[in-house]
Amino acid sequence: MTKRFAAFFFALFVLALAGCGSTPQQASTGQYIDDSVITTKVKAAIFEEPNLKTLEIGVETFKGIVQLSGFVNSSATALKASEVARKVEGVKGVKNSLVVK
Repeated sequence: MTKRFAAFFFALFVLALAGCGSTPQQASTGQYIDDSVITTKVKAAIFEEPNLKTLEIGVETFKGIVQLSGFVNSSATALKASEVARKVEGVKGVKNSLVVK
């Protein structure tokens, strides 16, 4: 009887670990937390940049790839936002979806 309980709990444990793994379309729990930290750091870096502070730039991160979205006044501003995002630790790449008004 004890062996059956042990086998049951072991199988349950293995399934729980498998649920924490990542897939190409879904981040693992650890990656989700890392992406949240990167998003926060990028938002802070953009806010600290004087030319970007007043703009509303959306930031999303998936597996270290940051996507910037929103509207900016010039293409130079869009490039500056990309530069700032690339300098943040943990960023693997930047997708710039900013639109010039």
